[in-house]
Amino acid sequence: MSGTALVIGATGNVGRHVVVGLRERAVPVRGMSRRRGGDLASPVDLERAAEGVDAVFLIWPFMTADLAKPVAGRLAGRHIVYLSAMSAETGFWGEVESAIRGVTDRWTFLRPSGFATNTLGWAERIRTTGTVRMPYPAARRSLIHERDIADVALLALTAPAAHAGRTHVITGPSAVSQAEQVRLIGDAIGRELRVQEQPRAEARAELLRWASPEFADASLDYWASLVGTPEPVTRTVEEQTGRPARGFAAWARDHAADFS
Repeated sequence: MSGTALVIGATGNVGRHVVVGLRERAVPVRGMSRRRGGDLASPVDLERAAEGVDAVFLIWPFMTADLAKPVAGRLAGRHIVYLSAMSAETGFWGEVESAIRGVTDRWTFLRPSGFATNTLGWAERIRTTGTVRMPYPAARRSLIHERDIADVALLALTAPAAHAGRTHVITGPSAVSQAEQVRLIGDAIGRELRVQEQPRAEARAELLRWASPEFADASLDYWASLVGTPEPVTRTVEEQTGRPARGFAAWARDHAADFS
C-alpha cells in the first residue's frame, strides 16, 4: 500500500503490534483508541481519524452490532481489515462483517480462535494464590498469540490486492486444555500452579458482572462442548506468514512478567 493506514484499537493487545509492524514497514500510520481520546461511536472522531486514509484495521470494541452500519458507512472506500471471530456466523461479529460487505468490496476478515491474552484474567489469582478456578478445565482451545493475529493483519493491510474479499480463519498450532494452559504458565514463571474446577453457576455469576445472560450462557455452553470436541486448528498463520503459529508455551514465556 502507498497511503496511510488507520489502526482502530491502536493501544490494545493486537493493535499495538499492528502499529509497530506498519512503522517498521515505513507505512504512515494513524492510531485511534479510547485511551487517546478517540471514540468509535463518535461520528466526528471517526471521520477525523479516517480522513485521507487508504486502509483500516478495525477492532470492534462493542458487545453488539448496533453501530455497525454507521461505522462501516464512514469507512466506505477504504480497504477494511476487520478482526472478527471464529464464531462470526452466529454472533454479532457476523453482523459487523455484513455491514462492511455492504459498503465495500475491499475487505479482509480475520476470524481468530480464542485469544491467548484472555488467560491474563487468571493473573491475579496466580500471583496471590497459585490456584486458578475455572469451569471445564478439560476444554481444549487452539488459542492464538496476539502477534500472530497482527502478522496476518499486516499482510492484509500492506498487500490488499492479495487479500481483498478473503476470510482467514486463524488459530494457534494445537488445541491445549485449560488445565494444561495453567501448567504451561507455571513452567514459564517457575512455579507449580493448581487448578480447581469451578461450578457452572459460580462461573456464570462471574461472567454476569460484565456480560449479558445470553453471552454468559453461550460462552459456558461453548466451553463445555470443547471437552469432547476440541476447538479447530488451522494452518492459516503458517500458510500466510511462512512460519508456524506460536504455541501457547511461547505465549506464556512472552507474558511471564504478567503472572509473576
